[in-house]
Amino acid sequence: MTNWNKIKKQLILFLKTHSTNIGIKNVTLGLSGGLDSALVALLCKEAFGDQLKCTLMPSLFSSQSSIDDAKELCEKFKIRFEVIDISPLIKAYIKNMNDDKLRIGNYSARMRMSILYDISARDKSLVIGTSNKSEILLGYGTIFGDIACAINPIGNIYKSDEYDFAKYMGVTQNILNKAPSADLWEGQSDEKELGYTYEQIDEVLKLLVDKKKSKVELLNLNIDENLIDMLINKIQINAFKGKVPIIADINWS
Repeated sequence: MTNWNKIKKQLILFLKTHSTNIGIKNVTLGLSGGLDSALVALLCKEAFGDQLKCTLMPSLFSSQSSIDDAKELCEKFKIRFEVIDISPLIKAYIKNMNDDKLRIGNYSARMRMSILYDISARDKSLVIGTSNKSEILLGYGTIFGDIACAINPIGNIYKSDEYDFAKYMGVTQNILNKAPSADLWEGQSDEKELGYTYEQIDEVLKLLVDKKKSKVELLNLNIDENLIDMLINKIQINAFKGKVPIIADINWS
């Protein structure tokens, strides 16, 4: 069984150490009403106290329950927060998107991160990341959007493992019970889009990534070949999202 108290202490030390090394005391993060940002908010609350301020950024596509759940978490743990409605930003450009849900979702994520970095400039704070290991490996995030950050405490925790950690940390029940969703449009569901549950996905990711198992070895374990191929493909085609921009080498001689 995972010792979540030990993990918590490591992550709080990580947050404190890197903020000190960077020289910034205040931190900010976008609180969506989902599991990832809720867990990070509670870690940051323990690490930074009132130096943490969360930002809730609803849009015309956000569910009211997401805002309500985020506020409930803040009220329970006395986390400072502000609400900034990004609907005007989305409406100003959405007419150019031809109702393309993916484009609208990516644009919304980038608008939220733009606001967070403006807030970080206003408050002289660090933007804390909220992407988990499953999302990072699958590229299930928006480059320069929700995967942008200064530091990330949960990037090595698989989504399916987060639930136990979140329960240990005291995340509110409404957040724990809801289906995983980036809430980028009405009714959006991570697992429906992926075609598998995070529990199924993470079981294979742990074998592929952590245990370095080959496709043949996974097939010998009677794992669905479609799932294996989907994960391998997503890891390969989205690897660039986790890298710094490639800069050309120049031979000056």
